[in-house]
Amino acid sequence: MSVKDLFDLTGKVALVTGGSRGLGLEMATALGEAGAGVAITARRDQWLTPAEEELRAKGINVLAVTCDVSNSDQVTAAVRAAVDRFGRLDVLINNAGITWGQPIETMPLEKWRQVFETNVTGCFLMSQAAGNEMLRLGNGGSIINIASVAGLVGLEPDVLDAAGYSASKGAIVTLTRDLAVKWAKRGIRVNAIAPGFFDTRLSHGLLEKIQPNIERRTPMGRIGKPGELGGVAVFLASAAASYVTGQVLAVDGGLTA
Repeated sequence: MSVKDLFDLTGKVALVTGGSRGLGLEMATALGEAGAGVAITARRDQWLTPAEEELRAKGINVLAVTCDVSNSDQVTAAVRAAVDRFGRLDVLINNAGITWGQPIETMPLEKWRQVFETNVTGCFLMSQAAGNEMLRLGNGGSIINIASVAGLVGLEPDVLDAAGYSASKGAIVTLTRDLAVKWAKRGIRVNAIAPGFFDTRLSHGLLEKIQPNIERRTPMGRIGKPGELGGVAVFLASAAASYVTGQVLAVDGGLTA
């Protein structure tokens, strides 16, 4: 295969959770531009419908499904809707996630549990449902979990004080590696992307306060730019990464180096 063919996703189908805006929408767009049909999910129609229209305007074959990834029935329905619409499922990106910033000394148990329910349980449920479909269809597949640099290293409280979020992303890293080993011989590759600091809805308020601090700590001297995650997702989803599984790729400007 030529290099261009290795990255070509024509005829493939991808499901991106949390795909209505931010990094999720960026990755969904990149997969669609590489030729894949794309299903996106979000909890609210408020952002889901505009995202669907944006993708369709770019010529991408898209399906939008409302889904709370911590709800097993909704997860099953979303995966089924994608397979019914496109006839197959080749790629899953587990991007949906929430956070709660508060010192560990005072963090309410309820908030800790909410973060884990969405970030970890949601990743598990989606991986289980999509993985079962990939195994049933027999075409193999690629699961890409969105972790974080916060799941790789401890961060000082003046950078990030959200122990529940950090712990949840660490759990995603471990789940990624274990699923990769479990499903390797059955044709499903499982990898993770660990983004550094990007200006998103979740991080915008934090970056307004600490961006200069982050930039001083980052070897490349800046936060991530729009467009710097989409290509990574295409790589891990494509035949170019056919011998890559169980890996965590940090996209962080050298922050964890």
